[in-house]
Formats: sequence, structure tokens, C-alpha cells
Amino acid sequence: MNPISLPVAELKPALLGLGKVINSRSTLPVLQYVKVERTSEGWVALTSTDLDRFVTVRLEQPSTGPAMTVFIPHEQLVQLTKNCDRNESLLIDTTPTGPVIKFALADNLGESKVKLIPLAEFPVTPRLPGEAIPLPPELRRSIHEAMDCASIDETRYVLNGTFIDASNPKANYIVGTDGRHLYSANSFALPLKHSVLIPNNKFLGWKEFNNDGEWQLKADGTTVQISSRRWRFISKQIDGKYPDWRVTVPNPSDAKTHITLDPAKLDALIKLIQRMPCHDPNKYQTIGLECQQGQFLLLGRDTSDTPWTRVPVPDAKFEGQEVSIFLCRRYLIKALEYGLNTISLNEEIHPLRFHHEGRQMIVMPLRIDGTSSRQTPKPQPAPVTPPPSRPVPSPAPPPTPMITTPTSEGSATGEPKTATEEVIDLTLLLRDKLNEGFNLLRELSLKLKAINRDQKTSARELNSVRSTLRSLQGLKL
Repeated sequence: MNPISLPVAELKPALLGLGKVINSRSTLPVLQYVKVERTSEGWVALTSTDLDRFVTVRLEQPSTGPAMTVFIPHEQLVQLTKNCDRNESLLIDTTPTGPVIKFALADNLGESKVKLIPLAEFPVTPRLPGEAIPLPPELRRSIHEAMDCASIDETRYVLNGTFIDASNPKANYIVGTDGRHLYSANSFALPLKHSVLIPNNKFLGWKEFNNDGEWQLKADGTTVQISSRRWRFISKQIDGKYPDWRVTVPNPSDAKTHITLDPAKLDALIKLIQRMPCHDPNKYQTIGLECQQGQFLLLGRDTSDTPWTRVPVPDAKFEGQEVSIFLCRRYLIKALEYGLNTISLNEEIHPLRFHHEGRQMIVMPLRIDGTSSRQTPKPQPAPVTPPPSRPVPSPAPPPTPMITTPTSEGSATGEPKTATEEVIDLTLLLRDKLNEGFNLLRELSLKLKAINRDQKTSARELNSVRSTLRSLQGLKL
């Protein structure tokens, strides 16, 4: 039987991609293996899995010989390719005692034996019916940007993915959020029957996969597949209902201030933000945005008890009301890196909206206390410190993620509240308490789902071990 030839030049990057879904801590031995198969036409494909995700790569050159399937430990292939020249090939052959890997050894061939694993133990790769949907480069970029804004908190598992909202067939949205900032992009209309919730995985951001041609999408009610020219990624969708993300997006018509930045100067502005003083680098990384007297300024300070330093931003235009607002500089830099060069603001406690064409990012501000930020003194052209009689408000801990707590107008102006305003405040307080309760219930349900998922995984591994033990009991020595 002709062995399967694996060129080292192709095998090295292939093993790197396959390793991104291999769980090194899994107690199931077969999950540490790579499935190597050759079709009757000679095409060679390698597959790895962690039970929930499958990654497959097809090699460029076919290998002559009959159809053949073997399992090789991923780590064993990695070690052999490290010691081989780029122009060499590994040969996968079968013997009565199990597979062997042959490699160049001086003028001969060396052999590395492989521990035999039954073919039936490897999970079956799902096959999704239907036609694949091409994903244009703009849509792929939006998916990556949404992935970068998604949560990594396992207790909020439903937010650990990128959501393709197909509720409106004429305008799909790509959404990602961690509860403190939210990204969305529209202007897409994909032929999807249902919305898709793609679990974030480092393989999707891998450079080799993104440089392998156009992406294509397939999805059913439980599984999603994203493929390129040679690679294929199949994963279970996140189980759960994605929250109604639209309720957190401010109405664009409510914005009272608009700041427009020069797109050609965004890189220089990012460098300026990175050089701004930061009094809480390990916590909120606070930075201020101020629109006063026709200027747009950045606010920062070295320590929490020193005055704010103001730095004017050249080539920036703003129209509307004067305002000062604080936010995390990580989100500000991320929005500028995405090219979102327009900032729309309402009040100091309302979310900021960064947007450009069909893409936007909603960022929760850092709550402020003290006098209204619009009462700050007139800024100077160069960085100066404000007079002590009118200090700029200091930022306090941020509010509950994506939930704002408005106050009545009477308290903002110093006038006594009327009975109606006191009732309004009580209703707002009750609403916030109910929202907090709903958030706790959601997190509890996500934790229970995570526990249930782990139990199912353990049960599958245990059943596989039992199957192996039964097959060993049937062996005759």
C-alpha cells in the first residue's frame, strides 16, 4: 500500500492551525490525535477536534494511492517536523501492529511507531447541507471587530460569541458586546433563515486562515461552518438567546454634540492618547473628552489628586452643546483603530456613540460626581491646569454595564424636587433594581448551562472509555 505523503512545508503551518482546537488538558486520548485521511481521488485532509469544534485542512498536492484513514498524535507530528528539512516529507504507512511515520534519516528511512487507536473512537465531523454563503471582505472585517468586542467572561457565555442578527432579512447586523461596550455593523443582507451565534475561537483570527481566500458560511439551527479555500471550521453555536442589543443603542436623533475627526489623522491621535497621563492605569484607564469654546480637548492627569491636563486635538470639529465626558481609553483607542471617526454625545451619563457609515460602537461612560462638567473654565490653547475654584469632576466607578441611571432635572439645577419628580426617581430606582435582578438571573442560567455542558462532555468521554474497555475485553491473547 502506498503511504500518505505529508510535505513538511505544508505540514508545519497545518499543525499550527489544527492545534488551535486541540485541548491539551482533555482526558480523552483520541482528542490529542489528528485524523489523516486520503480520498479515493488522492486528496489528503487532516482534521482535529475538541468535540465541540472541528478544524480540517486539505493539502495542496494529492498523494497517489487507495483511500486510507489513520490517527497520528498531534504532538508526535510536531516533534518530527521540527527536525525535518522544509523540502522533506513525512510518510504515513500502516503495518499489522499499527501506523508508522517514516522520515529521512541520512541515506535511509527512519520509523516512528504510533499508538493504535480504533477508527470508531474519533468523533464524526458534522456535515451541513445547503449552499455556502460567500462572505465579502467587509463582512469578514466586521466579524473580527465584533469578536474583539465580545465578552470573555465564562459566566456570560452567551456573550462569548459574534452574533449575526438576521431578524430583519433586508438588513442583517454583526454584533459583539461584553456589557461595557458594544459593536454593531449593518449593510449586509445574507440569505439566512435564522440568526447565527458564532463562538469566538482563536482559529478564526489566525492569519493563515484569513489569508486563504474568501470565507463562506453555512449554518443550521445548532451548527455553523466557516470555510476558506483549503480550511474548514465547524463549531456548535452558542446555546442561548442573545440579549436585545438594540435597547442599548442611543437614538441618533437625541445626540446634542457631534465630534468629527480627520480620518487621515486617527493614527496620530491614537499615539497622542497613549501618551496622555493616566491616574488609574490598572483600573479604568480614564481619559476625558471635552468640547468647550469651539475646541475639542483630551483630559488626563497623573494622580487622582492633581488637576486635569488639557490637550487640544487639532483638525477636529464639533457642533452642538458643550460637554465633558469620561471613558476608558482602551475603548476610545479601539474605536479609532476601527476608523469610527464621528463621536455623538448626549449627556455626561449617557453612552457615547462612535460611528462611520454602517459601523458603530457604543461605549458606557465612567460616572462622574460633583458639579456639571459644562461649568468648567475656558480652556487655553496649550495644556494648562484649571482654577481651583471650578474643578473638573472626578470619575467614579462605572455604572452597571449598558444600563444608565438618569436623574431628575430638579436635582441637577439645585432646586427642590417636586412630588412628581420624587415619584419619577423612585420609578427609575425600581427599574434599575429589576434590571439588576434580571442580570443576576441571566448569569445564573448561564452558569447552569456551563455546568450542564461540562457534564455532557464528561459523559461522552466516559462512554468512549467504556467502549474502549469493552473492545479490549473482547481481545484474545
